[in-house]
Amino acid sequence: MAELSTPLADSTVAASTQTFVAPSSRVLSVDVLRGITIAFMILVNDAGDGRHVYTQLEHSAWNGWTLTDLVFPTFLFIVGISIILSLHSRLQRGASRRDLALHTARRALTIFVVAMLINLVPYFRFSHLRIYGVLSRIALCYLIAGLICLKTQKAKNLLGITAVLLISYWLLMRFVPVPGFGVPTHDIPLLDPDRNLAAWLDRGIMGFFQRTLHTGRLYEITRDPEGLLSTIPAVGTTLLGSVAALWLRRAGGKSPSITRMQCTFGLFLAGLFGIGSGLIWNLWFPINKKLWTSSYVLFAAGCALVGLAACYWLIDIRKFQETKVGGWLTWPWLVFGSNAIVAYVVAAIVEKTLVLVHLAGTTPDGKPLTGWGWVYWHIFASQGSTNNTSAAFAIAFVLVCFIPNLILWRKKIFVKL
Repeated sequence: MAELSTPLADSTVAASTQTFVAPSSRVLSVDVLRGITIAFMILVNDAGDGRHVYTQLEHSAWNGWTLTDLVFPTFLFIVGISIILSLHSRLQRGASRRDLALHTARRALTIFVVAMLINLVPYFRFSHLRIYGVLSRIALCYLIAGLICLKTQKAKNLLGITAVLLISYWLLMRFVPVPGFGVPTHDIPLLDPDRNLAAWLDRGIMGFFQRTLHTGRLYEITRDPEGLLSTIPAVGTTLLGSVAALWLRRAGGKSPSITRMQCTFGLFLAGLFGIGSGLIWNLWFPINKKLWTSSYVLFAAGCALVGLAACYWLIDIRKFQETKVGGWLTWPWLVFGSNAIVAYVVAAIVEKTLVLVHLAGTTPDGKPLTGWGWVYWHIFASQGSTNNTSAAFAIAFVLVCFIPNLILWRKKIFVKL
C-alpha cells in the first residue's frame, strides 16, 4: 500500500514563491538529481518516432554507452542513497531492525506488484506477462541492498560486498561455459548477444515459467536487458549509492565529520575514479548496459557521483535554489523527484493507453494508426518526421507526466510505494 507522507516528515516543500524549506534530514541535491533522472528517463523512453532519435537519446545497440544508458543506473544509485537516509531516519525514530526488514520487503513487493499490473493492463494476458523490467529490477535491488544495509552500514563492508558482486559476475560471464555454445573468448565471442550466460539463463527461466505457470516472456525475445543474472551487478550499483550516502551523512555531522566542501571534493574524486576504473576494465569486460557489466557499473556510478557532486555544490552549498532564478530552475526537478515512481507509472499508463487506442487509417510509415501515432503525426510531424519532431513529442510527453506530480506537490502528498 502506498504511504502518504507529510511534507515535514518526508519531503522538501516549496511555497508558491519557490522558497524552499528543507528538513535537516533531507539532502536537497539528491531530490533534484532524482527529479532530473526520472524526467530524462521518461524523455528517452517516449520518442515520437523510434526511427528518428538523436543518438544520445537512445540506448547503445550493444557494447558502449550513450547518455541514455546512464539514466537507469543513476536511478538505482539514488535508490541506494535513499536506503541509507531512510534507515537512519527510521532508526532515530525508534524503529526496530525487524520492523525495517519487514517494511523493506513489503515495499519491494509493492513495487513488483505495480510492475506486474502495468504489464497486464488492460487485457490481463498472463501468457504474455513480462516478469523482468525496470520496476522489477528496482524492487529486487531495493530489497537486497536494503537488507544488506540493515545488516551493516560500514562503507568498507559495502564496498567489499560490491567488489565481490562485480568480480563474481565478471568471472561468471568470462569463464563459465555457456551450455550448448562453449567457453567465452574460446568457442564464442565474449558477450555475444544471444550466446552468453545471462541470456541462456533467462531463456531457461522463462521456459520453466511457461511450462509451469504458463506465463513469462523476454523483452528482446532471446534475451532481456533486466534479466536475473545481471541483477547481481545492479545490486552493486545500488550499494555504491549507499556508500555515497554514508559520505553525505558525514557532512551532516556524523562522526568523524567533514565539511561540505570536503564532501563535494570527495564525491567528485570518487566519481573520476569510478569513470577511470570503468574505462580501464572496459578493455577486458566491455561497458554494456543490456548485460549491466561490471565495467558499466563503475563507469555509470562514477558519472552519477560527478552529477551528485555538482548538484551538492550548487544546491546544498551555494544555495542556488534560494535565488529567484534558481528557485524557478530547481522547482520542476523537485516536483518530479518528490514522486518519482508516480511519474514513471503515469508515463507507462498514458503511453499504453494511447497505443491501445486504434483509429481508422495508417501512419505515413504504413503502420496502423493509434492514439499515440495520431498525436505525433498530426500535431508534431504533420510536415514530416525528423529527429527534432520526435524529440519535441518526447518533451511534450514529459510535461504531460509532470502535471499529476504537480497536483500531488500542491496538495503536499508524497507517495511512497
